[in-house]
Formats: sequence, structure tokens, C-alpha cells
Amino acid sequence: MADKNNALNAGVIGLGGRGTGNSGLLLRMDDVNITAICDLYQDRVDKMAGTVKEKRGVAPFSTLDYREVLERADVDIIFVFTGWEPHIEIAVASMKAGKPVAVEVGGASSVYECWELVNTHEASKTPCMLLENCCYGRNELMVMNMIRRGVFGEIVHCQGGYRHDLRHSLTNSKENRHYRLRHYLSRSGDNYPTHDLGPIAQMLDINNGNRMVSLVSVASKARGMREYIRREKGPDYYLANAEFNQGDIVSTIIKCANGETILLTLDTTLPRAYSRALQVQGTKGMYQEENQSVFLDGVHDELEFGWEKNWNNIEQFRKDYEHPLWVGYEPDKDDGHGGMDYLVFRAFIESVRDKKPTPISVYDMAAWMSVTALSEQSIATGASVPVPDFTKGKWMAG
Repeated sequence: MADKNNALNAGVIGLGGRGTGNSGLLLRMDDVNITAICDLYQDRVDKMAGTVKEKRGVAPFSTLDYREVLERADVDIIFVFTGWEPHIEIAVASMKAGKPVAVEVGGASSVYECWELVNTHEASKTPCMLLENCCYGRNELMVMNMIRRGVFGEIVHCQGGYRHDLRHSLTNSKENRHYRLRHYLSRSGDNYPTHDLGPIAQMLDINNGNRMVSLVSVASKARGMREYIRREKGPDYYLANAEFNQGDIVSTIIKCANGETILLTLDTTLPRAYSRALQVQGTKGMYQEENQSVFLDGVHDELEFGWEKNWNNIEQFRKDYEHPLWVGYEPDKDDGHGGMDYLVFRAFIESVRDKKPTPISVYDMAAWMSVTALSEQSIATGASVPVPDFTKGKWMAG
């Protein structure tokens, strides 16, 4: 699969803002060559071809049709950085072509395509991994280490969110050729669940001794986008009278087989500061991201009504609980999102190179991405919906 210097040849599909940034990260890795690139827009392809040639001395094969990338003998692995809709389609096609594939995050359009993802992987035995970088966040990994070592006792409840003001980005989607807008106009659900769910799922051993059983979602009314557009763009802007289907706040409660509950919140169309709002509660204590604090039973009890005195105490726990991946790791400014991007990319590349299972499995990818389609169904019907067991019972083996 690799050439004589042990480098993997990569095909990159999708060259928008995220694809361009991710490609730049790949170009900094000596054991990865970008040999083929693809996007729907010629100018993006031409620009990236020039960048690759400048950095590596050889221009990659370029195309507007991703299927041509999958046919090439000089492509060992595939990276999918497109808009959300074709993620699973391209992943399935890559596996059928025998190309290990890594896919940027996003929610699934249907449960059916999640099953197609799993079934194709099982038939082809080809690696497929979701590039959920938040699973590699410094604090997320340290908290997971603390959970594994019993610091919080038995975990009962976790919560997280994608809380990111996207009003400016959504409003300028047409100008920037960005895909999110059409989802906000047409759908209502948790359209971006994996940043918050991914780390929590790993903390709760989802698909590895535990699983998500059911979920119920509710959406608020949609007001944030219209008000923002009229204020910032004026009454004549083409979106001034658009009807947005996506509720401003979507809350999803998930029940797990082992009894834990998970609360996810999507909050992207109202003014706010960025947060993933990770919170972990167990029988011996809790962690809360938004004030960077640990509260332990018998240690911090006197702060019950004055926890602000304990805020930002997370650094006190680094020495004993820093995750091994972060011990001594000081991210470069170009490592992406404080180092998370670099670590998730390396996890995929090294698992393929060493012929080991990907640390985020195809079953994880299907389950996490399915939350989008399932939340839409729950919001539309006002009912709790079952979460499929994509492992087909294998989760019980632990």
C-alpha cells in the first residue's frame, strides 16, 4: 500500500475552507503524499494543485469527479472534506474500491445510509474512520482518563453541546459556496452532533459494553437567523424573508443500555460565546467544561454554594491524570484546533500504516452520525425513537 519510503499516497476530496486547512496539515507530514485532489469547483482544484506542487514539487492528479480519484493506483487512502451530504456516499464508494477512508464530521441524512456504511465495511473489511477531532481534545482525554481511574465514581449523566454562533457564516453561504445554509432552511434536528457526542460516547463505552438505546429531541422556534439577516443585510437581501426550519435550540436526551443519560444541545443561531459544554457527573464527583472545574465528593463539599471559588482548578489534576497522548505534546500553531486535528489525523494514518483497527470505528461513526436523522424524526413526531444497534449485538462483548 505504501511506497518504498513508507509514505501513504492520499486522495483528498473536498477543498473548501476545511478541506484546504486539512490539506495544509497533511502537507506537513513526511509520511503522506497528496497524489490526487477533487472538488466541485475548478478554481479550488487549481489553487490546491498549485499549493501541493509548491510544497512537494509534483502537482497532483486533479478532477471534479471523485470517482476518478478512487480509480487511481497511486492513491492508497482517501480523505473526505466535502459538505455533509456526500460524506457517507463517498465513504461507501471508497471502501468498495478498497481504499481506507477518513471522513470529516457531520450528521447523516438518513439511518439507511448509516446501515450502508456499516454493511459495506463488513463486506469489504476496508478501514473507515470519522475524523472527530474533539475526541482528541486535551481536556476531553484527561477527563476520560479520570473516568477510567474511578475519580468520578460510576458515571450517571453526561452532557455536551455544539454552541457556536454561526449566523455570519450561514448568512454568507452563497457568497462562500458553503453547504450549511440549505440544511438550516430545510431541516430541523441536531445537525452537528459528533463534536459533543463523540467524546462522551467514548467515556461511556458506547459500542464497547454499552450502547445508545433511544433518544428524544425538541426544537425551539426559529428566530435568530431572520433577525440577524434583516439587521445585518437589510430587507432587500435574498434571505430577508426566508423561512428557516432549523430551530434555534435543539435539545436531545439519549438513554443508554447501562442506564446513563446524555443531554446534547445544538445552539448555533443565537448570539453566544463558543462552548462544547462538556459535563460529566458520577457518584463521586463531576467535571464541568464551562468553568474548567472538577468537583469531588468529600473534597470540595464546602464549595457547594460557592463553587466559583473552585473555578479553573483543572490544572491541579494535570500531573496525575494527563492523558498519555498529551504528555509532552506541545501543539504547533498549525496543528489545527489546538492540536486535536493533528492527533486525529495521525490516529487514522498510523492505524492504516500499522494495519490496526481505527480508534473510532465504523460502528461509532454510524451511531454518532445517525443522531441527526433520528433527532429530525423525533422532532417531527414528538416521540422518542429507538437508536439502531449498528454493531448487531457485538457491543455486548465489551
